[in-house]
Amino acid sequence: MSKGNIGVTSDNIFPVIKKFLYSDHEIFLRELVSNAIDATQKLKTLASVSEFKGELGDLTVRVSINKKKGTLTISDRGIGMTAEEIEKYINQIAFSGAEEFLEKYKNDAQAIIGHFGLGFYSSFMVSKKVEIFTQSYTDGSTAQHWSCKGDPEYILDDTIKSDRGTDIVLHIDDENKDFLEESKIQELLTKYCKFLPIEIAFGKKKEWKDGKNVETDEDNIINNTNPAWTRKPADLTDEDYAAFYRELNPMGEDPLFHIHLNVDYPFNLTGILYFPKIKNNIDMQRNKIQLFCNQVYVTDHVENIVPEYLTLLHGVIDSPDIPLNVSRSYLQSDANVKKISSHITKKVADRLADIFKADRRQFEEKWDNLKIFIQYGMLSDEKFYERAEKFAFLKNVDGKYFTFDEYKSLVGENQKDKNGDVIYLYANNSDEQYSYIQHAQDKGYDVLIMDGQLDVHVVSQLEQKFQKTRFVRVDSDVIEKIIQKDDTAKVTLTDDQRDALVTVFDSQIPKVEKTNFIVTFEHLSPAANPVFVTQNEFMRRMKEMSATQGGMMSFYGEMPDSYNLVVNTAHPMIEKLLTDEESACGAEVSPFTNELAQAKAKHDKLKDGHKGKKDEEIPNLEKDELIELNKQMVELGEKKKSVYKTYATGNKQVRQLIDLALLANNMLKGEALANFVKRSVELM
Repeated sequence: MSKGNIGVTSDNIFPVIKKFLYSDHEIFLRELVSNAIDATQKLKTLASVSEFKGELGDLTVRVSINKKKGTLTISDRGIGMTAEEIEKYINQIAFSGAEEFLEKYKNDAQAIIGHFGLGFYSSFMVSKKVEIFTQSYTDGSTAQHWSCKGDPEYILDDTIKSDRGTDIVLHIDDENKDFLEESKIQELLTKYCKFLPIEIAFGKKKEWKDGKNVETDEDNIINNTNPAWTRKPADLTDEDYAAFYRELNPMGEDPLFHIHLNVDYPFNLTGILYFPKIKNNIDMQRNKIQLFCNQVYVTDHVENIVPEYLTLLHGVIDSPDIPLNVSRSYLQSDANVKKISSHITKKVADRLADIFKADRRQFEEKWDNLKIFIQYGMLSDEKFYERAEKFAFLKNVDGKYFTFDEYKSLVGENQKDKNGDVIYLYANNSDEQYSYIQHAQDKGYDVLIMDGQLDVHVVSQLEQKFQKTRFVRVDSDVIEKIIQKDDTAKVTLTDDQRDALVTVFDSQIPKVEKTNFIVTFEHLSPAANPVFVTQNEFMRRMKEMSATQGGMMSFYGEMPDSYNLVVNTAHPMIEKLLTDEESACGAEVSPFTNELAQAKAKHDKLKDGHKGKKDEEIPNLEKDELIELNKQMVELGEKKKSVYKTYATGNKQVRQLIDLALLANNMLKGEALANFVKRSVELM
């Protein structure tokens, strides 16, 4: 028996390991199982070069729990260790046996996982004591027993072991008793070891019998040792790819299609990426790519190795050339990472382009599910945009798909305004904006449907990319003004008529929370609606962008919605309303109008007399008179408004016209909608 001190530079190394070495304590199981796999792979390598001539036999790595003893054991039948190897690889922290073995057998070695020589010591994160029972594969070697209680002192002694290989026995401490629960270990093995290349057994399979789960004699193998990404694409069928996706996402819908990555220069990379049916909520789709290193699970946070938009894909990436920190939990940035990222981006774009070219109809059928991913990439990555602009689609309200060039050819001349700008009309809800769409189509115009989560951002991007092109939502104004071919007819209302109609309509607009309405006038076709609602394109777009972008854009999100209530002065109903209003209100309003005109004349005369004078040169009496005249004009204006409001309240047609305009925009709700229905019956 021998005693000694582990070769470290500080007595505090174990507290450091226990608290800080690994980002999550559960990683210890991955590290110990990975070591067992390495030991087994080394033996297979030695057998392949005839340095081991014995029978390999059963190479299953076994994980077991003894709750009574409070132990968790990881056993392998790999190469084992001699006393000298324990001294070298266990008692000297960070001297990795894997590195030395890889250098010696670099042309023959099976996949070796360990690189840091620290994985074994992760066991002390959850253990009060760790034991090693090991028997080397070499002839004449003596089995060894190593024991340590989480301090620099250890005991190493000869022992008896019936077979080659290594058993790591963890005496779980009181703070980590959950690692003695079968369900917990099953969960961790499935998470971290599901695709390791040597079979891993955890207990026995169970079957339902006589109303309860009963153990069978069959090992419960938790891993698939030959996952699809490790095989050649030529050896896989579509069903193999589909089955592997179901293995990764048991509850997920079938993917749209896949990309098989298989690169050996200038870096090693394998993997399979799937295009899922992406829902509108982008955030729900992330963290579905799993990163592996020689089939050992590392993380599902791969933002540092693939562009952000590619995190919407699902699948697996496996590369020994991605640099990891000691715990394998965090990616380290270097040139290889950038090369791998660029390669994956190109492969994804090329795959999309190939599908588009080979079967456009299939691509169109999948577009609604692909759209958000492709748009995200185009917004995030200029190189991806350059590739994607050839196969990205614009879809119109009739369900037809167009490439950017095709759509430009379709509308380029017909939807050009008097300034030479091509106007791309779009709707984000074909039902709510039906009347606006119909009006545009009646003019011979085409309307796109832009109802996706990123469409408002895409619209702004395409306006920058396309020359002399504007995207305008079809309900942002009257179609004659959106695509203005000639100078529109001017509104010929007098100031008194304009003031009267503004008050008549403004007083009857129902109150909508956080919403402002501005009454405006247009002289349109008599066949156009008498009253309708529009919303300024710029302000609406800024508010929509603020909902997804935040930051400085949040300023727009706090602002109330602003709409125009547009009154068509050429419509017979509006002309009749104006005539009726003048007849009903003229006599009562006339005195106020005359007084207002007189007061304004005095006001203007006084102001003219003050031109060129300094404030102290103007007599106080004249200043006081101006204040009184201003007050008088405000009071007279309010009296006029009161007359118009009374008239409007008694005229059911005014409210009916407003409600019809709101109803067309799906903005009539609650009590206002109930009143509209009741009033409609009365007017009938």
